[in-house]
Amino acid sequence: MGGKINQNTNSGHKRKILIVDDEPNVRRLLRTLLNKKFTVVEAEDGGQAVDIACVEKPDLILMDIMMPKMDGYTSCYALKQEPATRSIPIIMLSAIDLKLNLQLSKEIGADGYITKPFNSRDLLDNIAQVLPTA
Repeated sequence: MGGKINQNTNSGHKRKILIVDDEPNVRRLLRTLLNKKFTVVEAEDGGQAVDIACVEKPDLILMDIMMPKMDGYTSCYALKQEPATRSIPIIMLSAIDLKLNLQLSKEIGADGYITKPFNSRDLLDNIAQVLPTA
């Protein structure tokens, strides 16, 4: 089940973000937006996200909600229950702008919620809120 780890080679001082989305185009867009400022690690589903987060210990996780195998809610909950990963901030990403999704995201421990499509400024602002020195 090997997750795709895509890291910038000269990233000794960069903070690490795990992008979790089953859509390759969304991961590519996020990687392009974030690659200059952050080390980017990727997962294609929630199960991979849990495995990769436990090993890589990212500074932040951007997590899609609707994915096959393990959805974003389940993996967010699992990460927040695990002592090694519970302090990692998680921002949920969804194509659905429903108050119920926002409320559920908060209840399972997510630190933020962004509706797709998003603009790069909103994304970076949300990241800066959970990683203040980003």
